[in-house]
Amino acid sequence: MTLSQTDRTVRAAIVQTGSDLFDTPATLSRLEDWTGQASGADLIVFPEAYVGGYPKGHDFGARVGSRSPEGRDWFRRYFDSAIAVPGPECEQIGEAARKASTWLVTGVIERVGGTLYCSVLTFAPDGQIANHRRKLMPTAMERLIWGFGDGSTLSATQTPFGPVSTLICWENFMPLARAAFYAQQPVIHCAPTVDDRESWLPLMRTIAMEGRCFVLSANQYFTRDQAPADFHPVHGDAPGTVLINGGSCVVSPMGEVLVEPVFGQEALLTAELDLGEVARGKYDFDVTGHYARPDVFRLCVDQSVQSAVRGLDD
Repeated sequence: MTLSQTDRTVRAAIVQTGSDLFDTPATLSRLEDWTGQASGADLIVFPEAYVGGYPKGHDFGARVGSRSPEGRDWFRRYFDSAIAVPGPECEQIGEAARKASTWLVTGVIERVGGTLYCSVLTFAPDGQIANHRRKLMPTAMERLIWGFGDGSTLSATQTPFGPVSTLICWENFMPLARAAFYAQQPVIHCAPTVDDRESWLPLMRTIAMEGRCFVLSANQYFTRDQAPADFHPVHGDAPGTVLINGGSCVVSPMGEVLVEPVFGQEALLTAELDLGEVARGKYDFDVTGHYARPDVFRLCVDQSVQSAVRGLDD
């Protein structure tokens, strides 16, 4: 970020909506519609696992020591809903970003070989993929259906208004992952999530004040009727049952809640971000700069690609 950029205002939009579970074409159509509604924003953020879906409340037939044939078939359906990066679905998302002339951040379920990853893609206004992150640590049962990312995707997106960092859901609870991004001096931090608890907001305020950056958290609002009839979540089968209840929000670099969490409905949240607030906040606290103590604490981040099989030339 240069001094001239601190005078800029960024128009940000958060889309709080759910996927059409196991129907990626329908979800992409919804993404296009919502992006059109948010047209005029410099940056649009969608939730975690938006494209490909978050199968909240499903067990995929797993018990300790066994997996059922039915669970394997559900995984096959989930596998088929995932996307390749790059691929035709990415081109469709990129075209939506291009038409809206915006930076677009969205969660996707990525398929690589026989493994799925919970990823976040950032598209530039020209429709090209500008950043590609994979979740480092899937949470609890997520580890059954998603692989582990590595440090090679721990890079902020460079935009005309400054670096934009992204951590996915409970990655935001990881202090060292946060520090790896604070060192890159983000002006905006994106937190796509499916954590709809009221305790999420205090974490977003903490990150904003630690990083002295704006925080945009996008969550799904997802109900039972957005899943197939034969999908039976633990929450119950009533069509209106809420599986993910929202809670998207926007927080300033000094921890002020600019947009309060919205629960219980789909929503398009917007905010004007005065980037001068970033420099004002750094005045007395730069966690990896003048407020750091590298003589006492240092973090080493391995940003190499981790591969199970390597050729002799690697």
